[in-house]
Amino acid sequence: MKYKLTKTTKTEYGITFHQIEALKDFGDVSKGDRGGWVEKEDNLSQDGDAWVSGDAWVYDDARVYGDARVYGDARVYGDARVYGNAWVSGDAWVYDDARVYGNAWVFKQKLIGGYFYHTKQKLEKIEVVDTYDDRYETLAREPKFEEGEKSQGKKVKIRFPEGTIVEGEILED
Repeated sequence: MKYKLTKTTKTEYGITFHQIEALKDFGDVSKGDRGGWVEKEDNLSQDGDAWVSGDAWVYDDARVYGDARVYGDARVYGDARVYGNAWVSGDAWVYDDARVYGNAWVFKQKLIGGYFYHTKQKLEKIEVVDTYDDRYETLAREPKFEEGEKSQGKKVKIRFPEGTIVEGEILED
């Protein structure tokens, strides 16, 4: 076994979450490190380097396995799966039947002032660059609206060149 459920718990939405603790060294996790929060052992695999840390929650029938990471304030629940080398972080939520895998990274995403910001690895094709970290670049897209049309509260879909579609709502004009 690589981790255990500790006696440190918290209850949210009627669900009891257990903080996890590493029982051995693996990946960049050291024996004794406290991790994030899971509802039950089935939420995080005992195999591979998968890990939940920070204030991240994994619950319901969701599973994190392989070498995947869930951290920050991320939430993974429902029947969601995060695996491979995928990372889910920030305030990102992955739920229902969602699958995040391969080398995918899911970060906090917001639509502010009509712009969509999305972080991608440098190896991937991007259109607009705003560098904030030596390892990553930021893709920005501007949704199209009719002149005078109010954008706040509008639902938008953004299609990336590789075909991925991300949905969201504009928070501010």
